[in-house]
Amino acid sequence: MPDSPGYELPLLLFGGFRTLIDRLHARLAAEGHPDMRPAHGFAMQAIGVRGATASEIGRRLGVSKQAAGKTVDRLLALGYAERADDPADARRKLVHLTPRGHDALARSAAGFDELRAEWCAALGTDRVRALEADLRNVVPEETAFRLDATSWLGGA
Repeated sequence: MPDSPGYELPLLLFGGFRTLIDRLHARLAAEGHPDMRPAHGFAMQAIGVRGATASEIGRRLGVSKQAAGKTVDRLLALGYAERADDPADARRKLVHLTPRGHDALARSAAGFDELRAEWCAALGTDRVRALEADLRNVVPEETAFRLDATSWLGGA
């Protein structure tokens, strides 16, 4: 069998990513989070457990403070986040996840575990582990878990 053209590899990797994300979001919608979008998940990860300012969220996502602010406003409107005074500096506002935001992230983590298990059932656990190991070998460590994919893909 001849080698595939080089452009197929990134498309297949992106197709796998997109399949996992789309299936996760279908599950989230069925579990009470119908307005959750992939960009929201990236932003909620950028907020983190301690909270963050809009500037920090923007830096972590690789977008402007204004773009981060728009995403934060959407998370606030959907009940996934809230703003509060920073106890260390009253001039700053911190964004924190609400219980609804924490629930969405917990359901996302559980959903990804279930989706990985489905891939293991379809491909075999050893093949999935090998795929993950191979990707760790070729993906530079500093980019493996970057949150700024929203800016790279065109919007937060």
